[in-house]
Amino acid sequence: MTSSAIKPRVTSFAPQFLVDDLDHSIAYYRKVGFTFGEPWDGFYAIGHLDGLDLHLKEAPRNQAERQHRRDNEHLDAAAGVDGIEAFYEQCVANGVAILKPLTPTAWGTKDFYIEDPDGNIVSFGGRAVAD
Repeated sequence: MTSSAIKPRVTSFAPQFLVDDLDHSIAYYRKVGFTFGEPWDGFYAIGHLDGLDLHLKEAPRNQAERQHRRDNEHLDAAAGVDGIEAFYEQCVANGVAILKPLTPTAWGTKDFYIEDPDGNIVSFGGRAVAD
């Protein structure tokens, strides 16, 4: 079989967040529900949650750009969640920093934003459970 007969398929797509303190960021994302192995060379770690990955890299960032993203609700990543209400309550109970609380959207879902210790903004959204 030639390689042209194989249909390509993307099997993962993960954000890489630049962080000031890798250990501190790992602790934060553990509150969200991610698990981590040992960091590579003390500067890089990959978290796993429900088959998805998050890459953290200890590296300098531009503080003015971070503030601009926050002020204008520019997301660094967005995630879909089944059971959005329960996931939100789990994050609140675990002390995750909530930037925007769980709110209904105009398109029939609910979402909320978190902000990690390095200013990365992540939206979690999903369909509300029917009453």
